[in-house]
Amino acid sequence: MDMNKEIEVGAFEAKNKLSALLDAAVDGQRIWITRRGRRVALLSSGLNETVATNDSLLDTFRGIRSRSLGGDAPVRDLIAEGRR
Repeated sequence: MDMNKEIEVGAFEAKNKLSALLDAAVDGQRIWITRRGRRVALLSSGLNETVATNDSLLDTFRGIRSRSLGGDAPVRDLIAEGRR
């Protein structure tokens, strides 16, 4: 298997060569699995990537919401105001 950083394999081939693809992913390769020529899944080790936890995502969204609302106005009131 060529050790470029990214490859594409069809779903049927991925099913038949899953063990080899997993080994390649552990070695740092990213494998796109395609169905009818369209990318549908990505196989990678994830060891060198940071994964956001649900708590950190919620904190981020709450921060954005507090900055954009400009106060403690209920969302329902803001929606009604936008419809006027």
